[in-house]
Amino acid sequence: MSQILKCLRVLGDPTRVRLAALLHRGELSVNELQQITRLSQPRISTHLGLLQETGLLASRREGKRSFYRINLKAAKSAMDCLQLAVAGAHETEFHRTDLLNLKRVLQQRDQRAQVYFNQVAGRFDRRYGPGRSWQAFGQFLLRILPPLDIADLGSGEGLLGELMARRARRVICIDNSTRIVQFGQRKARRNGLKNLEFKHGNIEQPPLPARSVDVALFSQALHHAAQPERAIQSAHRILRKGGQIIILDLLQHDFSKARELYGDHWQGFAESDLHQWLEAAGFKQIEISVVAREATPPHFQTLLASATK
Repeated sequence: MSQILKCLRVLGDPTRVRLAALLHRGELSVNELQQITRLSQPRISTHLGLLQETGLLASRREGKRSFYRINLKAAKSAMDCLQLAVAGAHETEFHRTDLLNLKRVLQQRDQRAQVYFNQVAGRFDRRYGPGRSWQAFGQFLLRILPPLDIADLGSGEGLLGELMARRARRVICIDNSTRIVQFGQRKARRNGLKNLEFKHGNIEQPPLPARSVDVALFSQALHHAAQPERAIQSAHRILRKGGQIIILDLLQHDFSKARELYGDHWQGFAESDLHQWLEAAGFKQIEISVVAREATPPHFQTLLASATK
């Protein structure tokens, strides 16, 4: 079989075209391709192997990781086929999402501090140490927070708000349950937290003035919103210039019982969707990463997103 026919055959698969289009933009590891496409690692490796056999890709090892790139020494006929495939990839349903995820992954490469934090977090409770705990670690971090005005959007009973109020200048908890708001108000008074306030309202249109807070927080609340993009737009409205939005929520999952068990409106979110909504709302310096994975089924994963107004 001629080289042209081999290339046409291997590039006849939409997944291989998708991977080739990403690698056409630069060298990527298998793990990075997995983060971008959300395909399984074995599936990605199989397709990369077929592309490499045809001579379209080259690879290198770095420790335990394999990095792939377009083989610039490939025959001209092979490169011509590749150029057509890459052009065709722009017409696929995944292209825009892949580019958003690629941008995020490349940003994470430069965030060495985040890489180091993940390494430390992974070692933190591997070995027992007297007096060493996440509770103590969290209390320490609270102590060094600057005094800020914080909106806890979709706060529930305000557990996180209560913790933050011990250091923040002011914390306003917004929840759509009158009963929960009343409970939170009573608890704040009982604990003497005069800077902790509860308000009844919807996170898609919080009852707060424009440019009134430094931080807008959604902690496992956004997946309850009917229109999460509208909630993000409202967060932009209430933030002061230079203020920060922080989102802790679930990575998109297929555990359909979450709607019935927890009242979730959305089954988590794809990183690309959050990035697109944040960008559309006017936020800059967008960072999104998976920060936790539950050890037991259904293995929920937690996303942390932050951005600046």
